[in-house]
Amino acid sequence: MACVVAAAIAAIVAEAFRAPGERMPIGPLGAIGLIGAAVASFLLWDHHAVSFGVVSADNYALFVTFILIAVGLLSLALAGPVIERQGLPVGEYYALLLFSLGGMILMAMATDLIVIFLALEVLSIGVYVLTGIRRDSPASVEAAFKYFLLGAFASAFFLYGIAFTYGVTGSTRLDRIGTVIAAQAMSPSPMQLLAMGLLFVGFAFKVAAVPFHMWTPDAYEGAPPSVTGFMSTGVKAAAFAAFARVFLSALAPMHGEWSHVVWVIAAMTMILGTVVGVAQTSVKRMLAYSSIAHSGYLLVALLSANSSGKSAILFYLATYALTNLGAFGVIGLLEQRDAANDQLTDYAGLWYTQPVLAALMTVFLLSLGGFPPFGGFIAKWFIFTSAIEAGQTWLAIIGVLTSVVSVFFYLRVIVQMYMTSSTAPLRLPPVPLVAGVALVASAIGVLYLGVLPAQVIDWAAASIGTIF
Repeated sequence: MACVVAAAIAAIVAEAFRAPGERMPIGPLGAIGLIGAAVASFLLWDHHAVSFGVVSADNYALFVTFILIAVGLLSLALAGPVIERQGLPVGEYYALLLFSLGGMILMAMATDLIVIFLALEVLSIGVYVLTGIRRDSPASVEAAFKYFLLGAFASAFFLYGIAFTYGVTGSTRLDRIGTVIAAQAMSPSPMQLLAMGLLFVGFAFKVAAVPFHMWTPDAYEGAPPSVTGFMSTGVKAAAFAAFARVFLSALAPMHGEWSHVVWVIAAMTMILGTVVGVAQTSVKRMLAYSSIAHSGYLLVALLSANSSGKSAILFYLATYALTNLGAFGVIGLLEQRDAANDQLTDYAGLWYTQPVLAALMTVFLLSLGGFPPFGGFIAKWFIFTSAIEAGQTWLAIIGVLTSVVSVFFYLRVIVQMYMTSSTAPLRLPPVPLVAGVALVASAIGVLYLGVLPAQVIDWAAASIGTIF
């Protein structure tokens, strides 16, 4: 985390000394910081380092950190064309992205509710500003305002949950909370249930679970595509990392109390995200509702809580990060300054004008739909299998059915690209080398996770075992 924050500070300093119109390699500064964070995480592997008793670099946190570093590197690579085309402030953009990423890494490593809250606010504030960074766009400003207001309410719920938890257990550290709750697990008090419910609301908002999903479509549509890809993957990975650490570790003795609520929320999230997504004509809004549905799949893994279900959370986050970032990367390259080009009709005949982008988008959409041999298929199969093993058969059936329905809106885009001609085909500038390499790397990663997933699954299983 220190490497990422240092890179963010360097980006601010570089922006301060940059003359108007001067090109400065601020993006590479961020990449250097992220590579340094990757090296540090590799050296910390299996050491279970702890700082001040509230931040733990266990293998679970480091696995999520590697996912977040990959998200950061891809987001930096894909941001260049969007920044240049939209005329966005370069230094502010990269600094906010890196500070948010630092908050995400801290959230994954935090073992204290207060630290989780502070990390949540650090990552949230940066993402709020990035959502509205196109100050001359009413849609962008409106999206940021809605996201900020709803996020403030969710943060208040989470903070009240921390206060009630402290009142019940006398601590905000997860290990001590777990010990106290385990001693009282046979007869949980109403105050414990209230604290658990408030914490759940805070996490559910960040992962866009129903009924706390209202901000998602507007924020995804109003933000620049590179920001949308970043928030849809990085925020979800960090939030689910903390979500799993709190509910599968500290609140595990109350599994019988919160499992029923999570069952209903997971089912509602999968159904609403899929059904409403079918009705969308904007690809960005369609992917927003797709993101909601994917949160439901992750909640299924959280609820299963067996060995395969726990590791499925990490594997799914890794697969989803590569897939969704790639999809929004393609959308960002298709977007122009005066036209979003995110309607279904804008993709008509893309195969004939931009065959490489069409092929890459096909890989990402098929992975999101759960088609073999891509990573999305293995991730969904892993989650539904763990749900059946845990006795959640009906939830697995709902997941499979919604996944089948979701294929419709993914294939609809593919049909437009390959089987529909356009009267006004998109004329795009050449794809920048860095962005092109990032998209190809994402596609290769998605294919690798679908063909040879065993090693990553084993790492995920061993990693999540360190929080118990």
